[in-house]
Amino acid sequence: MAAYKTAQLDRVALDHRYIYYGIQRLFDIVASSISLILLALPFLIVAILIKRDDPQGPVFYSQIRLGKHQRPFKMYKFRSMVVDADKKLADLLKYNEVDGARFKMKEDPRVTRIGHFIRKYSIDELPQLFNVFKGDMTLVGPRPPLKREIRGYSEYAKQRLYVKPGCTGLWQVTGRNGVGFDEMVELDLQYIEKSSFWFDLKIMFMTVKIMVMPNSTY
Repeated sequence: MAAYKTAQLDRVALDHRYIYYGIQRLFDIVASSISLILLALPFLIVAILIKRDDPQGPVFYSQIRLGKHQRPFKMYKFRSMVVDADKKLADLLKYNEVDGARFKMKEDPRVTRIGHFIRKYSIDELPQLFNVFKGDMTLVGPRPPLKREIRGYSEYAKQRLYVKPGCTGLWQVTGRNGVGFDEMVELDLQYIEKSSFWFDLKIMFMTVKIMVMPNSTY
C-alpha cells in the first residue's frame, strides 16, 4: 500500500453532506429491500444448514457494535461459530494473527463446518441488510468496531467513526484480512475523504466480484 496518509478529517463538514447522505439513504432503502426479498429463499436454505450443523444454537448471531459517532447498535449475522464462542475468546487472544485492535485467527476452532463455508463467501454478513434497512448501517462504509476494540484506538483511528458504518468498504475489496490495522484505518479514512455515490457503486461491484472469487477472507 502507498505511504499516503489522510489529513485530519473535518467532522463538521462531513456531518453537513446532506445531499450525498440523502441519496445514500434512499439507495440503501431500495437496495436492501429488494435484496432481502430476492434472498429470502437462500436465507432459508442457509438457516436450515446452520440448524443441521448445530441444532442447539440459533440461526442468527447479534453483537453490539459502534456506529457513527460511537453510537451502539445491534449488528446481525448468520451464526458461523459455536454458541459459546465469545466466552472462548479470552483463551485465543494469544493466537491473534492481525495487528492492532482486531482479532482474527485463520484456523479459529470456534468456527462450525457450515461457518467456514458461509464466511469464505461472506454469506454470514448478508443479514446486515436488515441493519441497512433500519438505518444503523449503510451498504458502503467503514466496518463497525466492537466496544473493546475502541479502547485500542488512537484519536486518528477514531475518525473511522465520523460516518455511518457499512457492510463493505475500500479495505475489504483491497485485501480483507491481509490488510493490517493501520492500513485498514488509512483505507477507511481515504474512503471517507473521497466518498461519493459513484465511488460507492464501484466498491459494491468490486464486493460482488470478491464474493464470487474470495480473497483472503477467514
